[in-house]
Formats: sequence, C-alpha cells, structure tokens
Amino acid sequence: MIPDEVVAQVKARADIVGVIGEFVQLKKAGKEFRGLSPFKKEKTPSFYVNPAKAFFHDFSSGESGDVFSFLMKHQGMSFVDAVKYVGARSGVEVREIRRGQGREDPWRPYYEASAYANTFFQERLWEWEGGQRAREYLKKRGIGRESGEDFGLGYAPDDWRAFREAAAVHGLDERILLDIGLLKKSEKSDDPYDAFRNRIIFPIESESGRVLAFGGRLLGSTGKGAPKYLNSPESPIFQKGEVLYGLRKARNHIRRNASVMVVEGFTDVVSLASVDVRNVVAPLGTAMTEAHARLLGRYTKQVRLLFDNDPAGQRATFRAADILLAQGLHASVVTLPDGEDPDSVARSGGAEAIREFVSQAVDVLDRKIAMLEERDYFASIEKTRRALDRLLPTVRAATDPGLRDIYVARVAERTGVRPETLVEEIGQRAAPPATATHRDYRRHRRVPPSPRGMGPEQELLRLMLHHREWIGRVAESVGPSDLEDGADRVIFEGLISDPGLVVLPEGASPEAVRRFEQLKADPGTAREVEQVFADVLARIVAKVINRRMDGVRARLHSAAGYQEKVRLTGDLEELRREKAALPGADWSGSARALVDIGKTQRKREGAQ
Repeated sequence: MIPDEVVAQVKARADIVGVIGEFVQLKKAGKEFRGLSPFKKEKTPSFYVNPAKAFFHDFSSGESGDVFSFLMKHQGMSFVDAVKYVGARSGVEVREIRRGQGREDPWRPYYEASAYANTFFQERLWEWEGGQRAREYLKKRGIGRESGEDFGLGYAPDDWRAFREAAAVHGLDERILLDIGLLKKSEKSDDPYDAFRNRIIFPIESESGRVLAFGGRLLGSTGKGAPKYLNSPESPIFQKGEVLYGLRKARNHIRRNASVMVVEGFTDVVSLASVDVRNVVAPLGTAMTEAHARLLGRYTKQVRLLFDNDPAGQRATFRAADILLAQGLHASVVTLPDGEDPDSVARSGGAEAIREFVSQAVDVLDRKIAMLEERDYFASIEKTRRALDRLLPTVRAATDPGLRDIYVARVAERTGVRPETLVEEIGQRAAPPATATHRDYRRHRRVPPSPRGMGPEQELLRLMLHHREWIGRVAESVGPSDLEDGADRVIFEGLISDPGLVVLPEGASPEAVRRFEQLKADPGTAREVEQVFADVLARIVAKVINRRMDGVRARLHSAAGYQEKVRLTGDLEELRREKAALPGADWSGSARALVDIGKTQRKREGAQ
C-alpha cells in the first residue's frame, strides 16, 4: 500500500489539468477548463476540470472525482497505479510499503518466469533466423512487425527443450515453470519438456501489464493430433475466466467508441488492431463468464458479438449474450458472411468492411427471432412453443427493466402469447420431482454409486436427456467449464442451447456423437433421478467452492492493503461456511438447497 501522507502529497502537487489534458483536449472557460466528454460521445462540451478544487465533473455521463478517479475510470488503472502515474509527473517518489516488512510477494517468481518466457519467445520470432517461417505466416495474415511487437507476439521453436535449456541458464525454477504450464512432464520420462512448440505465441496480460499466461497457435501440419490453439493452464497468477485477451490495449478505445467488440480468438484481436479497429477483446478459450461481463461493464454497456457464423459460433454467441444481459449490458450480434471470420474480413476489406458489418448489428433477441423465422419455427403451434422455449432464456436474462419490457412485447408480438402469460412464465422455475423421492434417499447416509459405471458428469447428462424439465435447473448451477471432458461439454452445451435436442449439431466430434447416442439409450430408473441430481450437483458445487477458495487464498497472499486483506479473509470465511452448509458430508439433502448454493457460487465467480 502507499502511505496516506504520500497520497496527499501527490494530490497536492498534481496538475490535474495537465494530467487530464493528456487524454482530453481542454480549453479555458473562465476559472475552469472544458472539453468533450471522454466517457460518452457528444458534440457539445460538457466535461469540466476545476484546478482550484482539483476536481473534474462530466455532465454528459455523470462521472466526477479527483485526478486519481479520472485515471481509474478512464484508463482502467488501479488506485496504486494511478498514484504512481501522477507522482511520476509531479516529482514525488512513490513507494509501496507492505505490512510485515521484509515479506515479498509470494507470486513474484511466477511473474518473473512469465516475463522471461515472453522475452524468449519474442526474440525467437523477430531476431532468430529460425523464426523466418513464423514471420512469413504473420505477414500472410496481414500482421506486420509493428502490430506484432505492439501485442508482444513471439515464436516457440519446434524443439522439445529449447525453452527449458534457456530458462535453466537463467536459473529459473522448473517447478514454477511446470506450475504455469511452460513445461510439461510425460508418463514416459521424468524430464520436463517445452509445452509450446512450433507455435506463434500470444502473451496474455493483466490490465496492469503483467504477463500472466500464453496462448499458442500451431504452425503448419507439424504436431499431428495437437490442438490448433493451446493456452496455458490456470495457475496461481492466471484464472482464464477472469481475463480478456487484449483488454489492456483496448480499454481506452472502448471508452472512446462507447462500445466493445468481442471476438473468438487471439488472431482476430490482433488482425483487427492491425487495420486500426482497436476496441476489441476475446475470451481465452472459454465461454463468456460473469467476471468477463463485469470487466466489460467497467468501460461500456454496449457489446457487439463477432463470433463465427457456424452452429458452434451461434451457440457461443447466445450463451455470451445471456450472460451479458444478466450483468446489465446490452448485447448485439454482428453477422458475417458464411465462411468468413473477423480476421478474414479485416484482411480483405480493412477497417471499413468491419465497421460496415458492425453498423448492421442487431439485438440478440431480434437475431434469435430472425433465425427461428428462417427455420420456419412459427409455422405451427408445436414449433411456436419450441421457439418460445428458445426465446425465454434471453428475456429472463435481461436485468434492465426497460429492456425486459421491450423483449416481452417483442416476443408477445411474434408468438401471439399474451405479455401477462410471458411475464408469469419468465418468473417460473422448473419444479423438482415429487417430495416422496426426497424421503426415500434421505434415509441413506450416502448415495450409492452408479450401477452403469458412469462418472458424475455423464450421470448428469443422462438425467438432462431423459428428464428435460431439469435442464433449466441444472443450467442455474452448472456451466460447461465445470465439465472436464470435451465430449461431455459438447453434449451439455447442446442441451442448454436446445432443450429439445435430438441429434448433436454438425461438426461435433465422433466421441461426442457416440456418447450422446449411448446416453440417450440409457434412461435409468425413475427413483434415481433426484439421487443423481443431488449427488452430482453437490460434487460440482463443492468443486466450484474449492476453486473460489483457492483464488481468494492466492489474492490474500499478495494483498497489500489491510482493508483488502480483511475483505478477502471475510470472503474466505464465507466460502468455508457455504461449503460447510452443503447438505451433509454424505451429499444427501435438499436438491433445491444445492441449486441455490450452486447458483450463488456461479454468481460469486463473476463478483470476485
């Protein structure tokens, strides 16, 4: 933390007009300075800075505060970074002190290892003769050296131990390199090997600029069977559901444009930036999370989704939109031509082509309705009922009262269902089966294992397939990222997107198709349903709580301020109480209670 007297000294010496003037063109207006709002587009200046009071006020957006508040709101800086930034321009040396002097940040070696790896990969791309092929690949994709260096792109050589040997020369701890996923071990040998090989490397940064992890795009056909994109695993310094690629560089552009574009991958972000479209971010190989939505909400309320226009991309679009709506953001869908993605459009048509498609973005509900119309979903009563089932999750997700009313009116107009009926149905949740089943399984201290040899995730999928009324309840508590197996995730996402799913969408892996058919053919027994639900959900909820506890502990170790430590300690205790409140160590108890706890944990993932 920074001592209060140092903060006061920096604030007293700060030239608020000079600091804000670096980002906003200001003109003198009497005793104050005036300019266009940096937070909201406008034609008439309504942003004022009062140097006498060291205060700014923006009548357009309602934002106001001191010089530190401006940097935090406009630049996305933390309070500490804002004080340091102003101190450097005011001639005040700012030093942080920590309680328990002499104790270093326990994660410092992890950040140092990531920083070294970043330097290693960049040198191999731009300076090393063996990086020629990687440079040519980037050039073909329209990414020149300027853009590549701006995003810190690198290259991992097609060598099993090039990075490991270089890291050893610099004395980096192999255990740390294994922890952050730069090295791996095989079952055949105890000697670690490089995790990233023959890949374009995309460093993943925090908003403060620290390198947290890496993404790698495979070059050519080398490494048959290897994934096209490979991301670092989660580690003490990296939680993928809490980081958006490119946000650090995009945040000022997001504010200036009053909107953000969300694309699927690293290359899309860099390609769009190369043609000067910079208000762009991407999730990191995972679905949109509540934490992602909250991050975006710090900079804008308008989100444009530019995912691929294939079935998988459409499902990802609608899942992301519902999460954004639940956080009070407005989600619109940008539809690209078949076979195109943001990268290809940027290369062929430049910024003008991208902006033309973005200008035609439509609200997510209107996009859903248009797609259902294209598929003739309103041609009969039965199909209209199914269409309604697909539209209601989006209506329900909207937390903005005005937007929800508009959605209700729109759905009522298209389906012929009365608005009052829609409002009533939106408020309903699927009811659990009869309570007699509760009495049956509460007698047992532990739910017996599945007689079919299935894991808990597959038991949950079987339940969803044969008891479709439970799908909405499951979706409240479990997300795709909670399932470890890729085939299971494909099935889960398909059922959440389409509760009436009969066959998996085209492009699903053979293993997912085989498992889907296998689970469809195994209905189980009626008396198992709630046992399975309680057992599986309890296990998954416990896993979610454990993950959150690990994250809080990591932040607690590196927390600098006393108040932050108190808050984190309280969060940890609350999580412990939540875990202890799970219905019995034997996983028996009320399924409804498990749903509520699971839903709380998923909300908490975004809130923290």
